[in-house]
Amino acid sequence: MTPRRLLKRGYAVDVRPIGVFDSGLGGLTTVKRLALCLPGEDIIYLGDTGRVPYGSRSEETIIKYACQDAAFLMRHDIKAIVVACNTVCSSAMHILKDRYEIPLFEVISAPAQAAAQATKNGKIGVIGTTATIRSGVYESQLKEISPRLQVISAPCPLFVPLAENGRTGAEDIAALAIAEDYLAGLRESGIDTLIMGCTHYPLLRGVISKVMGDGVALIDSGAQTAKRVAEALGCMGMLSPASSGGEVKYFVTDSAEGFSHLATFFLESTVDGRVEQISLE
Repeated sequence: MTPRRLLKRGYAVDVRPIGVFDSGLGGLTTVKRLALCLPGEDIIYLGDTGRVPYGSRSEETIIKYACQDAAFLMRHDIKAIVVACNTVCSSAMHILKDRYEIPLFEVISAPAQAAAQATKNGKIGVIGTTATIRSGVYESQLKEISPRLQVISAPCPLFVPLAENGRTGAEDIAALAIAEDYLAGLRESGIDTLIMGCTHYPLLRGVISKVMGDGVALIDSGAQTAKRVAEALGCMGMLSPASSGGEVKYFVTDSAEGFSHLATFFLESTVDGRVEQISLE
């Protein structure tokens, strides 16, 4: 069994892996950022590709799936969980925090803080799945930071299947038409900052930017969360040494071959031989 903690040159380090889960492939954008911020960390990624998307499910179903995802990761002696799914963060984090004592990180508070710091006119847009927008979680976070902030939200449910099917190019006619339909109201509202409130959405950055224009700053929830994870684990003495050369293992609930093909697009690197199909039922 992997030692829970080691002592290296007088400093405590924790060499257990970090667990990350998402409803599909979107969480890979968070994994990519984590690997850049924390090159010595082993990461175990679970993509529930057999049941994606979560965003259109009931709260009861989302909670059920989230608990199954977390329970699977816990069997791998992880030291922390990153819930790389905005839908789960908006619906099930309170359940997960009650159930597990290890550090849990969501992908909402860090991008909300970044957006509040980035805006110049106080108008912030939020896009996400239907469940995330319905929950109002970003509005709550932003209003807590500053009640003066004006928050305009819009659900973009078709962005997830577009990303999952590789339809993300800035010149893709279908992606542009859908983005224009979803984002026109936000553009007309005069926002100067837009939170991409789903870890799939950074893949559509080019499309979103083209519709919104260069004057709108785009906030990547996965990138901001990775920074927070690195800072928090460092403060708790739970980081692996950078020289460890971290590895990533992938688990999926649907075709491993299909995941491997699309993951290469998300990560800009291959995942050959590191993907295993499992069942959560």
